[in-house]
Amino acid sequence: MEYEIKDLRLAESGAHKIDWVKKNCPLLRSLEEDFRREQPFAGVRIALSIHLEAKTAYLCKVLAAGGAKMYITGSNPLSTQDDVAAALVADGLSVFAWYQSTEEEYERHITRVLEHDCNIIIDDGGDLVHMLHTKMPERIAHVIGGCEETTTGIIRLMAMAEQNELRFPMVMVNNADCKHLFDNRYGTGQSVWDGINRTTNLIVAGKYVVVAGYGWCGKGVAMRAKGLGAKVIVTEVDPIKAIEAVMDGFTVMPMKEAAALGDFFVTVTGCAGVISEEDFLEMKNGAILCNAGHFDVEIDMKRLREMALSVIEQRQNIIGYEVKKGTFLYVLGEGRLVNLACGDGHPAEIMDMSFAIQALSAKYLVEHGSDLKEKLIAVPREVDLEVANRKLNFLGISIDKLTPEQEAYLHSSGV
Repeated sequence: MEYEIKDLRLAESGAHKIDWVKKNCPLLRSLEEDFRREQPFAGVRIALSIHLEAKTAYLCKVLAAGGAKMYITGSNPLSTQDDVAAALVADGLSVFAWYQSTEEEYERHITRVLEHDCNIIIDDGGDLVHMLHTKMPERIAHVIGGCEETTTGIIRLMAMAEQNELRFPMVMVNNADCKHLFDNRYGTGQSVWDGINRTTNLIVAGKYVVVAGYGWCGKGVAMRAKGLGAKVIVTEVDPIKAIEAVMDGFTVMPMKEAAALGDFFVTVTGCAGVISEEDFLEMKNGAILCNAGHFDVEIDMKRLREMALSVIEQRQNIIGYEVKKGTFLYVLGEGRLVNLACGDGHPAEIMDMSFAIQALSAKYLVEHGSDLKEKLIAVPREVDLEVANRKLNFLGISIDKLTPEQEAYLHSSGV
């Protein structure tokens, strides 16, 4: 077995974390039982790049129980938990990742995963797919297809598809109802504030929180900020989402106006340069900046570092940048995903749904990949409904069902 991790002696600690996740993920537990019996991934090699913490580790174990040979790396240098990586290796899975990897190490770990001619690609942000297409195209012949976990990755895939560059089908897991309606909204909403609160130990109530972007993730962040007692400002480029934010009770304005007001700034757009130099110069002393989008480009960290008169490490995961004499801005988690760089990511019960979608989408690719003609594939409706029905069952909730007469009415043209 091949691996490249920080310290195998950390495995016991990681195993305890994974066990806690398993106890709180009934959907994945049920799939693990099904997969162990059915072996849908027998002989299949799966490359996986998702934030490498305990919930991701359990997904890997579920896929391995179904017969998959797993090759695993992280999707962010600050989100890998070394004890979790060690626990997976101790269980016989191949892992190439460690916390605070350099850019060169991060790329090497992705390369090590893809060298194994994997059949299924499970990606979070698109780095595996990007590496395959740009630097390892000779390995694409072995790929049946893949699954993309997050909004940013789908944006990258859509750009590739528009340019006719995407060479194998990718299931857009993020767009499934049982993913984005819950993971993006409730998962991001809770985990972002968990990361901010545990890192800063500051009160949120009564302060101005600026949320850049009002997609599903932004909705969740704004909703939780409001619940903590903040005065919430939303910035947007989409007029429809801006109206929605207004009707949800939030103040909407351009970032150049919000910059002078905010105490906390959270970017969650999937775009670059959302907070720029002109915004830094308008901000008040002590403003706290963080990012909940996949890549560390939403806050212009390069320019912030260049313009800083001085830099201080205030406390773990908080760096202060003096942008004007006596005016410090504090960035959490180096501008990377705050909920993972400064916390443990989404709650287990939320990722139970998202990773159930991932697992069933991978199974769908194995069963139907050779028949797929399109490159961007929606999660099949039956997969969404299976996850939702299983989740309701585990919650002990029953719902109504249409009668045959109601079914007929809905499919008729009359009244």
